Amino acid sequence: MYGCDAGVTIAIGLAAGAATFYTGDLLIDRMGGANRKHPSGTDQGESPLAIVLGIVLDGIPESIVIGLTLGRRFCLPCLAYFELVQPRFGEGPLEDARPPRFANLVGTVFLAAATVFYAAGLGVAGAVLGALVAGLALLAAATGFCTGCEAYKLGSLLIGRPFVSCPLPTQPGTRSE
Repeated sequence: MYGCDAGVTIAIGLAAGAATFYTGDLLIDRMGGANRKHPSGTDQGESPLAIVLGIVLDGIPESIVIGLTLGRRFCLPCLAYFELVQPRFGEGPLEDARPPRFANLVGTVFLAAATVFYAAGLGVAGAVLGALVAGLALLAAATGFCTGCEAYKLGSLLIGRPFVSCPLPTQPGTRSE
């Protein structure tokens, strides 16, 4: 579906994000972020830059989640990508959105169930569901194999409506092959 190059790129991006967050957290601690506010409510007088860095590190992932749930017009990193990066490098191949949407929905349902299990005191069941979602996401990022997408295609076949990817219409000014 995505190819091995995309999986490696995604894995590198996730690793870079984790390293950035970890390094930022260390910087926040060194700049006094750990002692910024004392439990008594008094300010410890350390650098306010630690709070600013914390806001930036916390805001980017939240912005992406908001964009993924409410649409890309509410996601600042998404807007930056679609306005600055994509016009210069192109879109890449388009594909049918139904299988990945189904995979995302299944992952969301499993994570919601994991949350319910944790809240009910069944931590092992919650951990198993969370680890299953994380493992399948890692598999998709590393190899490009989307288990949820394949489940969608198999389910379509089992209910008697074989999956056929929607053909894209030819764009003006391009040759049809």
